[in-house]
Amino acid sequence: MHVQDSHWSSASTMAPGTALSAASPGHGRAGGPRTTPLRVDAQRNLEHVLRAAREVFGELGYGAPMEDVARRARVGVGTVYRRFPSKDVLVRRIAEEETSRLTDQARTALGQEDEPWSALSRFLRTSVASGAGRLLPPQVLRVGVVDEHDHARVPQQRAQPAGAELRLVPEKGSAGAGEDDSGTAQLLDVVGRLVERAREAGALRPDVSVSDVLLVIATAAPSLPDPAQQAAASARLLDILLEGLRSRPA
Repeated sequence: MHVQDSHWSSASTMAPGTALSAASPGHGRAGGPRTTPLRVDAQRNLEHVLRAAREVFGELGYGAPMEDVARRARVGVGTVYRRFPSKDVLVRRIAEEETSRLTDQARTALGQEDEPWSALSRFLRTSVASGAGRLLPPQVLRVGVVDEHDHARVPQQRAQPAGAELRLVPEKGSAGAGEDDSGTAQLLDVVGRLVERAREAGALRPDVSVSDVLLVIATAAPSLPDPAQQAAASARLLDILLEGLRSRPA
């Protein structure tokens, strides 16, 4: 995972001549609801672009250029910009989908596993296997030091000493940060419940936070050219990281 590339700038990267086409009748807001159905070929192109974007951003990080997405989708770059008038819009679409996927996986683990450690480890294994860690939203991977006034924002992490706790923080001034807050907050809430249950059961180290768990997902999802090697490496690395999360008898 290329965390250093995992951000989108507030400045939109516009393709020449795309402003008119994005605002023209029948196109609707890029990535948003449309008033008329997409034609079959347009729908197919959109699906190809989204699939290609997930692959490219998963391999190279969110810093990868739109031209790489277009080449992977086998469409012209103008086709990509007609649906997503800036790279920010495309990145947010992919990140929001991955946030929703992770939240669903966390809810499934929470609802179907009675044993707290089994629930947490199931969520981690499912998320890593799906490759979601390579596409975590940039603001989720940013960590900072919490002061004593910030505990109300992430109550699941209060077990750590004030001033030494890592928490997830949004990128200040990032474009569309407010729009992403709801989905991110839901993810943090559900993962927080998994963490709290495992901690209360004595299965999780008391200093492990929600941010640690999400960083494990990102770290244990390497991008390797051979699918079999990638799966084996992910499984091995996750086993090691899970052992690091477990509490040990004094």
